[in-house]
Amino acid sequence: MDRKLRIVQYGCGKMSKYTMRYVYEKGAEIVGAVDINPNVIGKDIGEIMETESKGVVVSPVESARTLLESLKPDACIVTTMSLLEDVKDALLLCAELGINAITTCEEAFFSWNSNPNLTSKIDALAKEHNCTITGSGYQDIYWGQLISSIGGSTHNIKKIIGESWYNVEDYGIALAEAHGAGLTLQEFDEKIASVDRMSAEERQALIDSGKYSPSYMWNVNGWLCEKLGLTVKSQTQKCVPETYKEDINSTTLGMVVKKGDATGMSAVVTTETEEGITLETKCVGKVYAPDEFDINEWTIEGEPNTTITVQRPATVELTCASVVNRLPDLINARAGFVPTADMGDLEYRTKPLNTYVKD
Repeated sequence: MDRKLRIVQYGCGKMSKYTMRYVYEKGAEIVGAVDINPNVIGKDIGEIMETESKGVVVSPVESARTLLESLKPDACIVTTMSLLEDVKDALLLCAELGINAITTCEEAFFSWNSNPNLTSKIDALAKEHNCTITGSGYQDIYWGQLISSIGGSTHNIKKIIGESWYNVEDYGIALAEAHGAGLTLQEFDEKIASVDRMSAEERQALIDSGKYSPSYMWNVNGWLCEKLGLTVKSQTQKCVPETYKEDINSTTLGMVVKKGDATGMSAVVTTETEEGITLETKCVGKVYAPDEFDINEWTIEGEPNTTITVQRPATVELTCASVVNRLPDLINARAGFVPTADMGDLEYRTKPLNTYVKD
């Protein structure tokens, strides 16, 4: 493509500060932005990015359709919520208008295994209007491609074990609440942990109804199985609350999380495959205590055993860089709701993004 990519930012919270700046610094441009927050509506996006004025102001989300129809961008970056049900309006709108969309919604990374009916609806609409919808972010590399690449250097895999920590303070109130931060242990058990005690049949019925709330690793395990060519036989999830010995202030929740209450949760997803390979993955999302920090560690057990640890990853920045670097892959991909597992490896973009887009 011989012109700059034209991007619309959908959601102008904490993540957009980086996604929008990275878009400019990779030789593309933001041509429109929308949000629901009255505190940012009307602001120039340069103020959000902490850069010079860009001459683009944030519009109310109610005007998203009119904005997208008039601008006809090459892609839309959606950085709002973590569940597919919560971002469906944005993704369905983009699909209906034939606009490629990429979202940081964690479930969208591989929502075929947690909300197949809604995913199929978006997929069909995107195919009808010849555009691509996908989910990307930190998990694209650090819970996905990194592990599949290690697998490529392994003779025989018996088990994949993963663990990743992240501070819910960095991502906004929706994510913090989804992790149960601020709940009493009884509230956590009733609202979050109770779902794990249902039978496989009950869980599948909930998935089919579109009302299942997966932890992030539920979708990551689906992505890894897709990438590695594994057939899922069974999958279970167990969420337990994280607590701390002292009160912790949460600026995101606007409250003090009391000693002994849930600061967040630890979720373990276990996947058994027809090929005999087990995936046991764990994500820990919580309001951090002063001495806690992000961790990402994965082990492949087999011949040979391999462990890789990433200490203190800059999870927010890595998430946003992954999304922006995926833009050419998004535009080049087949139409539909396409997981990045089917787009090839994510690569660093040395040249302006448009140079990687096929004519």
